[in-house]
Formats: sequence, C-alpha cells, structure tokens
Amino acid sequence: MSQAAAACRSSGSRSEAMKVKKGGGGAAGAGAAAPACTEEELRGRRAGISPEDVLGLQNITSDYLCTLEENVYKIDFTRFKIRDMESGTVLFEITKPPVSEREHDDKKDIDPNAGRFVRYQFTPAFLRLRQVGATVEFTVGDKPINNFRMIERHYFRDQLLKSFDFEFGFCIPSSKNTCEHIYEFPQLSEDLIQEMILHPYETQSDSFYFVDNKLVMHNKADYSYSGGP
Repeated sequence: MSQAAAACRSSGSRSEAMKVKKGGGGAAGAGAAAPACTEEELRGRRAGISPEDVLGLQNITSDYLCTLEENVYKIDFTRFKIRDMESGTVLFEITKPPVSEREHDDKKDIDPNAGRFVRYQFTPAFLRLRQVGATVEFTVGDKPINNFRMIERHYFRDQLLKSFDFEFGFCIPSSKNTCEHIYEFPQLSEDLIQEMILHPYETQSDSFYFVDNKLVMHNKADYSYSGGP
C-alpha cells in the first residue's frame, strides 16, 4: 500500500485532512497466508479480534463480529463517495444527516444496525473498471486514535474476490477527517462477470475497522450489477 498524496489543514480544535491512498491486498485468494478460521471461532475470542483473525476468514460473515458499543472512539462515517478514477464520474454518493437531525428521529422505529449496512446498485460496466476512488468523511470523539486500519473483503458466494487493506493513520481527538482510498480491482473472467450480473446481492463485503489491532467496528454491504433495483 502506498500513499499517493496527502494534504492537511487544521482549524481551531478540529482538524481536517485529505489523504489519498492506494489499496493493498492481493487478488482472489488473498489472505491465504493467515491461518484459516471460522466466524464461530472468532465469536469465542475473549481477547478481542485482530486483523490476522479476519484475514483467515474464508467466507462472508453471517452477522456482525462486534457490537456498536465497542466503538469507544465514537468514529462516525458521515459521507461516502465512489468515483471512476479514469473518467472522474461519480458512481455513488451518500451523506448522513447531521447529528441534530438524527437525534430527533423516532429511535423505536430505527434498526440500530441500519447505519452498518449499505446496498449498492451498479451497472454491469462497473465490473470492468480497473480503479475507483472511495472518499470517506468521518469524525472521531474525544480519544486520540492510533493505528486506525480497515480490512475489506469482497466475496461472490463463497469465493473471495479480493481483500483490501488500508491504513488511516493517526486521528487527533474531536477531528473531522477526509480520506480517499484507491481500489485496484482484479481482472475477472467473463463467465464470473456474467454470474455476478445474473445474481444480484450475492456479491457481498465485510469491512473491519481496527484501532491498535483490535476490532472496533464492522460494516457490511451487498452489491447488484444488473443496473436496477
């Protein structure tokens, strides 16, 4: 993984940073060097879940591997954008409502895990892109964050397509941060592309977030490439 560019600016007690980083990880089969493990085994870990643990997973998880309460750093992702690096076309963008608006929602009708799952709908052309940029904005609470890392594993059914590994670095307390990760996609066979188009939402991903090598957040997503809902 290499940092392509970085520019930072700060204002008052808050800091805003723009970082551009390229994705690590190998193609299909990445993570084979880590000892294989199961989701059930990880749920029994009393000492917490490490990056090496999730790199040993051979399948998509059926449920979240940590609770919302384990996010003691109050990391909150507020904006997400995906763009094609070659054309600059924005393919997906979502912004979370301000905290003041979220606090006024009727919490009885809200799934507490709703913010941990995203469903993406792309056209078949997405599967032939070579490189996309994913920009995330996030805020952190009053604790400094050291060694903030994300491991994201993409599967089609039981096949690992690619494992991405990104370092966010250090985040100062009470800061707002912006980071663009560059995803370099593996070349897929035409047969696999057609299967992924014909079977929407059977392509899924787990995004694991670690601070000091301990799992603190786990988000999930699924994908359709059929061009419609």
